[in-house]
Amino acid sequence: MDRTEEKIAFVSVETPEQIAELCSLAAEIWRQHFTPIIGADQVEYMLEKFQSPAAIKEQLKNGYRYWRFFLGGEAIGYTGVHPEPDRLFLSKLYLRQDQRGKGFASQAMRFLSDFARENGEHAVWLTVNRHNDRTIAVYRHLGFQKLREEKNDIGGGFFMDDLILEKQL
Repeated sequence: MDRTEEKIAFVSVETPEQIAELCSLAAEIWRQHFTPIIGADQVEYMLEKFQSPAAIKEQLKNGYRYWRFFLGGEAIGYTGVHPEPDRLFLSKLYLRQDQRGKGFASQAMRFLSDFARENGEHAVWLTVNRHNDRTIAVYRHLGFQKLREEKNDIGGGFFMDDLILEKQL
C-alpha cells in the first residue's frame, strides 16, 4: 500500500500524559518548521505561551479540542480547534516534516470538516503566517480562501503577521 493511501488515526488529547506528549511533538515540529520563518526566539516564546502543558490545559478548559495523528502507532502530527457558534476555528494543524506531502493534511481536513458539520458549523477558519508559503499553498489546495490580513501583538515584543483564511463546508 502506498503511504498516501494509509489512514491516520485521530486520538483525542485529554490526560496529562497525552498533553505532555503533544507538547513534545509540538516543540519538535515548531522548532523545525517555524525557526526559518519567525526565528528561534519567537518560536520558543510561542511554544511556552501556546503549546506548553499549562497553556494546553487552559485551552482545553476553554472549549478547545486537540487530537494527535497516528500512523502505525507513531505520532506524526496534531490539530487543535475551537468550536464557535457558526464556524470552527482551526488553531493548529501540524505534521512532522517527514510526513508532509503524503495526503495526511487532506485526511485531517476531512476529519475536521466532519467534526464541524456534526457541531452545526458551516465553515472552518484559521490564521497562517503570511510568509509560510508552502502551508498557504496547502490550505488553498484544500479550498480555503483569504478573508483578510492581521498583525497582532502577542507580547514579549513579538507579533503574529497572519492571513485569515476560511473554507465553507
